[in-house]
Amino acid sequence: MPASSRRRSRIVAFQTLFEIDTVPRHDVNEALQRHIEDARLAEDAGVFASELVEGVRAHQTEIDSMISERASAFPLGDMAPVDRNVLRLAIYEVLFDNQPAPLRTVINEAVELAKGYGSESSGRFVNGVLGSIALAASDQRHHEDEEEDGETV
Repeated sequence: MPASSRRRSRIVAFQTLFEIDTVPRHDVNEALQRHIEDARLAEDAGVFASELVEGVRAHQTEIDSMISERASAFPLGDMAPVDRNVLRLAIYEVLFDNQPAPLRTVINEAVELAKGYGSESSGRFVNGVLGSIALAASDQRHHEDEEEDGETV
């Protein structure tokens, strides 16, 4: 799938996550389908958007815990909904998606989403939190690799 289609899929996934977060009575499947149709996504792009939304929802408790840990000065419930949902989407892609995009791509697109839909400081905030989470994940992987190699840390 072309990068532009993946970008549009991420936007649709973000819009859906934002909608169901801010208007919980909305049905996730109806919201997702409406956003896919409004964006006129091709079938494969719509499937990707659906996988993103389903993945975030399946791992939301873990993802929210990571956000709370890395942005402790900003309680999740008080965080701007744009920032919260951009972070959820990007963290899912970086840590849980079984077909992850390159880290740099995910962070750059998350920052662009935050800038486009959020406040003046949203891009910097999202970049900082994602950078912290990516660094922690990298350290964890390095530690696990050393343990597998029989080295002590």
